[in-house]
Amino acid sequence: MWNDILQHFQTLEQRPFERMAILVGGMLFFWIIEGAIPLLPLRYKKNKLRHAGVNFFFTVLHLIIHTGLAVLIVKLSDWCLETGFGLVYWFNTGVVLTIVIGVLALDFSSWLVHWVMHKVPLLWRFHLIHHSDTTVDVTTGLRHHPGDSVLRGIFFLLLIFISGSPMYGVMIYQTLVVLSTAFTHANMRLPLGLDKALSYILVSPNMHKVHHHWKQPYTDSNYGAVFSIWDRLLGTFRKLDIADIRYGLDRYYPGEKDEDIIGLLKKPFQKLDA
Repeated sequence: MWNDILQHFQTLEQRPFERMAILVGGMLFFWIIEGAIPLLPLRYKKNKLRHAGVNFFFTVLHLIIHTGLAVLIVKLSDWCLETGFGLVYWFNTGVVLTIVIGVLALDFSSWLVHWVMHKVPLLWRFHLIHHSDTTVDVTTGLRHHPGDSVLRGIFFLLLIFISGSPMYGVMIYQTLVVLSTAFTHANMRLPLGLDKALSYILVSPNMHKVHHHWKQPYTDSNYGAVFSIWDRLLGTFRKLDIADIRYGLDRYYPGEKDEDIIGLLKKPFQKLDA
């Protein structure tokens, strides 16, 4: 059974419709949950479907780019296996530890690229498209400018190279991060005690909502994707009462244009407003 599970994830990259079902299924699940127990009363420009349509446009671009990068991901992971390059091979780890190292390394890549995009002005131009959403819900999770998506892929490849993660480790992490992205962006209310308890290990919805607050230093905090340990260890963890959170940006991009697709695509190549 264990071998069957590993084999399932080892070849998951070859089954795009199954991966799409995981992504869409996760988003639909949390779409229903956020409708039943909303965290904040969101005021959409027109309606929720229009907002979702804008974010799905960017999601499709993100998936197209990922599909192209998937070839490099498979080749790099296979090269690490063939040459014995990477942490999991240098330390001759067993299957369980290989998964742990691979998942943690790839999750650190998500934290690191996120931190870099906030700190490097040129890269921030691309990433601010994600933060410009003034009505954060489950569809916001994959609202990334194509430039943002490419950079995420580069860092992902870098940490595969360092960790040597085999494809089953890569696909276990990608499944986790897809579900976590939907979970943390969903506009759903969890009991405060449960949300707080989750945030000691995982990125919880309320923890990530702080990252989407419109003003620094809160925007520059809570960078984690799946696990909260990186923010806690590296000093980027912050708290803010959920009632005080306001989504969007206080500069760079006007909130009333957060559903302007053409404007969002062009923004990284324009001078940023002070």
